Amino acid sequence: MSGLTNKHIGVAADRRSEAITSLIENLGGRASVYPIQGKQVLHEERCVRNVKDYLDEPFDLVVLTTGIGARTLNNAASERKLSRAFVKKLNTETLAVRGSKTMDWLKENEIQPALVAADGTMKDLVERIQKEAASGGRLFLQAYDQDDAVWKESLEQLGFSVYLSKPYTFEKPSLSIIDNLKNAIFAGELDAVVFTSKTQVKNLFEKDADRSRLTASFEKDVTAVAVGKVTAEELAGQGISTVIQPARPKMGAMVVTLDRYYKAKASEIKK
Repeated sequence: MSGLTNKHIGVAADRRSEAITSLIENLGGRASVYPIQGKQVLHEERCVRNVKDYLDEPFDLVVLTTGIGARTLNNAASERKLSRAFVKKLNTETLAVRGSKTMDWLKENEIQPALVAADGTMKDLVERIQKEAASGGRLFLQAYDQDDAVWKESLEQLGFSVYLSKPYTFEKPSLSIIDNLKNAIFAGELDAVVFTSKTQVKNLFEKDADRSRLTASFEKDVTAVAVGKVTAEELAGQGISTVIQPARPKMGAMVVTLDRYYKAKASEIKK
């Protein structure tokens, strides 16, 4: 019997929510989707300006932090017939990257980075830059509005002059959807909630008035599940001591890991 049999799982994701739901249902569980990521907003004019600045100006280090960001910049370059020049210049740069989706885009374009965050986090990447990259000089940082100021400042403290590129941002999700998820958690209707980004965690825990109650619910009745280390660290930062996460940050692996977690718990109860 599957560990997810008769389990009700909340899905906080928007993108890939159908695929996650199918995986849960295939393992005998039931899924309810609460898309609390917020709407992604692409800033086309800003992207075009960033691409032109990147092509026109010299940079000593390029930092790419998300696959969506890298693709969005390349799409903007393509619309201006600059994609070939964009990819060609990236191939000649010292690149520092984080995230599996970023690596996927680089592989598609046969680009080899010099530095890669071993655990997928910006913290690890900044530490690697500090240890292995020449300090100072101009740095092109592709980020988005989640902690971008923090990482910009961290890199500036290493002596870099940072050019910040934010190809996209996320609008706040509907408050009613957040409230629906909170109510389902508080009412004990969900056995677990799966999160695929730190943004989802931040949006759920944004209200101070509900924070301690949410943490208590995850500590007692509801299992917190993260797709990867960045999301898991955000959940841990909210005071949640047990967070289930896969060895590799993949959606399928996340659901399988949760299934195995429940199987192990069931075996312990039988003993």
